[in-house]
Amino acid sequence: MPFISNTTEQQKQMLDAIGLPMDGLFADIPAELMAKSFDLPAGLSEQEVRNRLAGLAGANSTDLTCFLGGGFYDHFIPAAVYAITSRSEFYTAYTPYQPELSQGTLQSIYEYQSVVCRLTEMEVANASLYDGGTALYEAMMMALRITGRRRVIIDEGVNPIYRVMIRSHTQNLKIELEQTRCEGGLSSRTEITDRIDDNTAAVIVQNPNFFGCIDDFSDIAALAHERGALLIVSCYPISLGLLKTPGAMGADIVTGEGQSLGMPMSFGGPYLGLMAARKQHVRKMPGRIVGQTTDRHGRRAFVLTLQAREQHIRREKATSNICSNEALCALSCLAYLSLMGREGLRETAQLCADKASFACERLAAISGVELRFNGKAFFNEFVLDLPCAAQDVTARLIEKGFAAGFPLGGYYENMANSLLVCVTEKRSARQIETLAEALESVL
Repeated sequence: MPFISNTTEQQKQMLDAIGLPMDGLFADIPAELMAKSFDLPAGLSEQEVRNRLAGLAGANSTDLTCFLGGGFYDHFIPAAVYAITSRSEFYTAYTPYQPELSQGTLQSIYEYQSVVCRLTEMEVANASLYDGGTALYEAMMMALRITGRRRVIIDEGVNPIYRVMIRSHTQNLKIELEQTRCEGGLSSRTEITDRIDDNTAAVIVQNPNFFGCIDDFSDIAALAHERGALLIVSCYPISLGLLKTPGAMGADIVTGEGQSLGMPMSFGGPYLGLMAARKQHVRKMPGRIVGQTTDRHGRRAFVLTLQAREQHIRREKATSNICSNEALCALSCLAYLSLMGREGLRETAQLCADKASFACERLAAISGVELRFNGKAFFNEFVLDLPCAAQDVTARLIEKGFAAGFPLGGYYENMANSLLVCVTEKRSARQIETLAEALESVL
């Protein structure tokens, strides 16, 4: 094993040069997380491995009726989406470095960018980012590059998981993050107006917000632009079948989680980060952008027009270090939107909204249950206040076959009894009624 031996010796030499012992590399790992032993069990045969994994997989509760939301949604996926994305020319292709050999992959990415622009009413889109949370972080960094400022306002109604991700990514950067509160379920115009100033790079909001409430940020966009700041809107793509688009509100950068567009929940991924922006900001976007051109014979062709990654340009000029290719997830999104079409998307969004309204009315009629933001318009998610801890209620409802919602107490103060409930087009009236009956019995 000469290569490994040499590598270990080189490592020791490098550590000696900086005065660090070998175990110093692991000093930041808590002792309770350090491996005590690598005494691994004996290997298994292929059949034994399959049986073992099947047993582990069988321990998961996969038959729960899902009323979970909070950024990830249980939508119907047409079989044609799987048929398209399972074609070998798509799922075996990694990254289109050689355009002359990758025209199919490049065209699918180009068409994906096009549908994202139409969906959000923005001018350019990239392909693509890891998920909705990292896309929002990248949008924030993009705003810092565009404005040259270091202060960002982020609304409390933005997905709390995304806010944790942003703070994790920026904890060692000289960025000033300020969080504004929601009032009655909507962004506080007073707080945002008071806090935005000439040093603010961007205001980050979400529609529908994490409580499910619908807002129009046109006034915040105008205010931000007056101060030289940008408006970043995180959106739920399916809702755009009905709601005013971020582009129509005056947003400068739009992000979103693409999972709802043809991808299963899959225990947490892989997912797809959507990003679109105004054309004037295209050179500050992360990732890659595919463009359409013609070859020397005048035939339609596709190329990687912009590649602002550190692999392609000098590191200090790179817009991000995003390297993984999300093209297969982007293809799922493209296939889904192409199959649904404008009317199909609108009908799906309308079904979600209508069924959520029915569920809200039925659940809020239960004794002791109240709609928290009564009078505020919502899309397909709403917050219920229960007479006891939401965490305990959801645990008991799992025993009855329901993933009943997202308890908010872990992320918001004074909301230990609050439950975020989501309804998609997949939920039937009977399932909603059965959930109501189960909730009544638990309470």
